[in-house]
Amino acid sequence: MAFDLASTLFWLKKFVSIVVLPPLAPVLLIALGLLVALRWRRAGFGLAWLGVVAALMFMTPASVHWMITGLETDPPITAEELREARAIVILGAGTRRYAPEYGGETPNRLALERIRYGARLARASGLPVLVSGGSLTGGKPEAELMRAVLQDEFGIKVRWTEAASLDTHQNARFSAEQLKAAGIRRIVLVTHAIHMPRARAEFEDAGLEVFPAPTAWLSAPGGSDEVLAELPGPTTAYAGWYAAHEWLGLLAKRLGR
Repeated sequence: MAFDLASTLFWLKKFVSIVVLPPLAPVLLIALGLLVALRWRRAGFGLAWLGVVAALMFMTPASVHWMITGLETDPPITAEELREARAIVILGAGTRRYAPEYGGETPNRLALERIRYGARLARASGLPVLVSGGSLTGGKPEAELMRAVLQDEFGIKVRWTEAASLDTHQNARFSAEQLKAAGIRRIVLVTHAIHMPRARAEFEDAGLEVFPAPTAWLSAPGGSDEVLAELPGPTTAYAGWYAAHEWLGLLAKRLGR
């Protein structure tokens, strides 16, 4: 079997992100601290407590909200911006591999949030649609699953299907190739609000003019009035992971320049 450097680097990047992001990173820090404590008690317990603090930070609403607000900075797209664009690009977000009720694979809930909003914008504007997303495991490309949902369930025709990309950088690069070939450089970009800064930067680097169309905000102005919403929980832990993932992606992009 031939050595595939690009694939190896991709999976190495995935492995590193798992190790340095929650929930694994704080657990590893706690475990390391307990091991160190066997010989150096004070230093080891200091590391362990640092891991506990990190774990709480990534699942407590106040700290997670602080992390998110620096990412969810783009407002909803305006009618004027929608009129100026020439195409709508909807980014994939993953698949649900076991979906027997749909006959196999289907876009996951994150992808469906993007698909739904992209369909709404396409119906309102009449702009042609490009869907972008490949397959990490060699199964059916996500873009093909997205196209089927848009056409069969939302009645939106998809003009371009970019089915080779494995990450946001490739989303932008491969989508731009198809769009530029069609003479299109001004696009509406549909993705989660928290993902928009990184996605927008990648598509602009690919030579496209981007009108951001963020959806599915994870934070809300003013927070929540519910007492339980201020306590750590699984929903906030997910938002904390997503925020950490995006900040790490932005840092990697900056260091890669």
